Amino acid sequence: MTFDLESLSEATSGAIGSLVSTTVLYPLDTCKTKYQAEVQAHHQRKYRNISDVLWEAISTRQVLSLYQGLGAKNVQSFISSFLYFYGYSFFKRLYMKKTGSKTIGTQANLLAAIAAGACTIVVTQPLDTAASKMQTSEFGKSKGFWKTLSEGTWSEAFDGLGISILLTTNPAIQYTAFDQLKQRILKGKMSKKTGIKSSPEVLSAFTALMLGALSKCAATCLTYPAIRCKVMIQAAESDTDGSEDERKVQRTISGAFYTILRREGLLGFFKGLQAQILKTVLSAALLLMVKEKITKTSWILILMIRRYLFVNHAKLKSA
Repeated sequence: MTFDLESLSEATSGAIGSLVSTTVLYPLDTCKTKYQAEVQAHHQRKYRNISDVLWEAISTRQVLSLYQGLGAKNVQSFISSFLYFYGYSFFKRLYMKKTGSKTIGTQANLLAAIAAGACTIVVTQPLDTAASKMQTSEFGKSKGFWKTLSEGTWSEAFDGLGISILLTTNPAIQYTAFDQLKQRILKGKMSKKTGIKSSPEVLSAFTALMLGALSKCAATCLTYPAIRCKVMIQAAESDTDGSEDERKVQRTISGAFYTILRREGLLGFFKGLQAQILKTVLSAALLLMVKEKITKTSWILILMIRRYLFVNHAKLKSA
């Protein structure tokens, strides 16, 4: 089995970038997720804003609980990013090969991103659900990764799958916007070297940071109501104020939608938007900055590994 080296390089650098951004920003992600998961009328809310979640952790001496679920989230984000970036790069290159084009348009780019996202989500959804349940558990009472992952039925492990597939439009918008802007910036700067294939052209760290933040901000604003519903669906078990029947209803897209509308009104669909933008924009900007900076390094390492394996294979054949 052969791998597309450029796609493998993109996947490796993207997965490492995701691991770094997830770890650095995890406490903020926990506060954001717990805040989003609470669905109550305004006067009944435990958390008035995202800072209340942080203060609860400090006042109860459970600051380290802000990292509950970090292991699950890191496993999920690494696997998810690797599969996503490999599929995204592979589908784009496949399109250009089939059409004979040297660039990819916006519509084709969006389709490639959605296809890569859908394939990734089917594989990683149980990990995402487990991580969300651990994050929204009461501070200091989160279950272990494997216990959270293994408890319940397979259908519960895939809670939110439908809306997660719908939310493939989020990274599709983000990475399409990023790549289209990147193509314009790098236009005319492609390497003219001949012979050995050169490494991919990359952006500077600052440019990647700014483009990553801008593209993620746009994607988040456009898809936020679905993001809020997804958090509710995955955290339904943690809603201790609701009955078992209510929790079952909340595990469906229509049930989550109706619950938010009934308890919080139309503005409830945008509760936590500022926190989501802050977290996701910082995360996306950091991920893409790290990814751009290590793309060439991962490319060189992959070429070295391939050459090493090729030389050893040749020696074994000649022996």
